[in-house]
Amino acid sequence: MGKDREGRFIPPKGKPSGSGRESKLGLRPGMAPEDLEKDQSITDKYTSGEDEPAPKVRMRHPNRNVHKGDEEEIAANNKTQNSYKNRYNSAPDGAAPRPEPLEEDMSKDDLAALAGYTADCCITLVMPTHRAGMEVNEQQDGIAFKTILQSVQQQLLQQGMRTDEVEPLLMHAFALANDETFWRRQLNGLAVFIAPDVFKYMKLPYAAEQQQYIQQTFDVSPLLPLFTAHEAFFVLVLNKRKAELFEANIFGMKKIRVKEFAMGIDDMVRSEGALQDNMDNTEGTAFHGEGTGKPTDRSNISMYMDEADQLMWNEALSTRQAPLLLAGVESLLPVYHHRSRYQHIADTYLPGNFEEENIQSLCTEARKKLQPYLEVRLQKALDRYNNSIATRLTSSMPETVIPACFYARAEVLFVQKGYHLWGHFNAMDNQLALRDVAEEGDVCMVNAAAVNAYLNGAEVFLLDKERMPNGAAIAALMRYEA
Repeated sequence: MGKDREGRFIPPKGKPSGSGRESKLGLRPGMAPEDLEKDQSITDKYTSGEDEPAPKVRMRHPNRNVHKGDEEEIAANNKTQNSYKNRYNSAPDGAAPRPEPLEEDMSKDDLAALAGYTADCCITLVMPTHRAGMEVNEQQDGIAFKTILQSVQQQLLQQGMRTDEVEPLLMHAFALANDETFWRRQLNGLAVFIAPDVFKYMKLPYAAEQQQYIQQTFDVSPLLPLFTAHEAFFVLVLNKRKAELFEANIFGMKKIRVKEFAMGIDDMVRSEGALQDNMDNTEGTAFHGEGTGKPTDRSNISMYMDEADQLMWNEALSTRQAPLLLAGVESLLPVYHHRSRYQHIADTYLPGNFEEENIQSLCTEARKKLQPYLEVRLQKALDRYNNSIATRLTSSMPETVIPACFYARAEVLFVQKGYHLWGHFNAMDNQLALRDVAEEGDVCMVNAAAVNAYLNGAEVFLLDKERMPNGAAIAALMRYEA
């Protein structure tokens, strides 16, 4: 309350906003007139002027801990909050482990182990994701993942699982949904596998259709393109200053660090020249007209190509059969091709200056150049199928093809991307049930057939509809007639 120049209090002109609720806002209630003198005496005792404390008044530090002494009460209040984080600071019984990534170079044995895992509850989640853009900035992938988890949670409860069983199982999955760093580092798709003692995920370099399965085994078919794409190749970039080897696969391309090979032609010539001079000095002075034996420019290039080929062979190529594309200075490429021992060098080259080239751009250009080489296996498989189409070794009937995949009879399998047939198969009794619309407990038999065919040693090709043999949705070349 303000004062005038004579020290008299000036009454307020009206009620403040929220009048009658001061106590709830932390304000003191309105003061009765008889208490004004008491208030004035307190003011005179503790202040020496407007907004200035009296000299003997002890002030508390503004940054003091106002909750000192209340720690136990605060901890008790926090402990009772109803949330996954507070209830499960340590993993309870039945909780899935923390998420672990599957390796990009996972082996066929790794795939078989994941496919062969069994439990009462195996959750497979697949969804598309984004590498960049508005979807990443706004965390849309994380939100979509949380929505899928909520759907799975409801489905598990409807199947009879108790809340205290479902929540620990999905605890780390919900935590992953809120991990902003994780969702800012995605590729084109994501596959997640959750069970009481398993939590694995794989970031997929290709678009993935959103799916969710709750079964007694995992559906590993979303990982199958990692094994069947046949997109591995090498790129060797050559110029007179250096040679760089890159390896590409379905995930992209990376540089291979080749030991002891950082010098170009000039460095190599100087090194060889120093060695030759040292040998000349050791053996004695050469007679006039005999020459020093130093190589010509053409010999230098040949020597450089031989040195590069030797190191590339020892470090990376000796056990590989993937196509190799030569890129760089156009005059050097045929020389290396002619002198190299590697038998899988492409006849086409990629000339140009790639010293400042982005690796991803180089990968894209190389993939276009090598497309015919990458499809050699597919074309041979299609030719074999078409040449045998009049025999009993081929079939495009799902009722025949699917069991053949389980019994290791299929040698080559063609599957149309996105094609689904639902049902189940009893391999012991050879009983197959198929339907176009999924019912409770059904699995996609097309996906199951593809995984089993691959694990049984068949070549599997996932193709667009227009590339399927004879317009079939699923077709197989058999190892033997039934």
